[in-house]
Amino acid sequence: MLKKFVVANHCDLGIAYDGDGDRCLAVDEKGNEIDGDIMMAIISNRMKKENRLEKDTLVSTVMSNLGMKKYAENNGINLVQTKVGDRYVLESMLENGYKLGGEQSGHIIFLDYNPTGDGILTSLMLLRVMLREKKKASELAKVIKIFPQVLINAKVNSDKKYDFDKNSEIQNSIKELEAEFKDSGRVLIRASGTEPLVRVMIEGENQEYITEKAKDLAKLIEDKLA
Repeated sequence: MLKKFVVANHCDLGIAYDGDGDRCLAVDEKGNEIDGDIMMAIISNRMKKENRLEKDTLVSTVMSNLGMKKYAENNGINLVQTKVGDRYVLESMLENGYKLGGEQSGHIIFLDYNPTGDGILTSLMLLRVMLREKKKASELAKVIKIFPQVLINAKVNSDKKYDFDKNSEIQNSIKELEAEFKDSGRVLIRASGTEPLVRVMIEGENQEYITEKAKDLAKLIEDKLA
């Protein structure tokens, strides 16, 4: 709905907030989604230019797209990755004096202004970069290449969901995929904290291929941890 409205009305940017306003996502003038990873890349890039990115460091979680790592490497930024959850992002920022961190979901923390996510502040910071750079959102988003990503939930025995790292067949399959991908893909396996699930996340350059591999790995995990 928002994407269509932005394009149809020739808007420069569309912004969507969640129910309690601590997160936001955006849409560029072409209708392309700007998620939390892309916003953090755009904003951190500008902050670094202005010498406002403390210790040249950006904090994200392990669920951030592989493109974040590549972006950081290419732009002289240190990327610190935490466990999933804004509490862990904030914890790392407070302990180390970092000023910018967040999640792919659009929950972004600007510690100079607020010790929690603020969707309105995030959207204002994005608009600020557009004004300072005098560039459209689609142009700014080119600073980061987002890799195709697939996430599949493997249904397992609740008592065994943390055993995936102990099973040799599962671990061998993961290592084979990682060796195949090298620097062009990533495999992340983690157990759900609340459900009898093991989450299989794979990123790579070909959506169809990584989807097939994620399904195969999820099936193996289900078979071994039933």
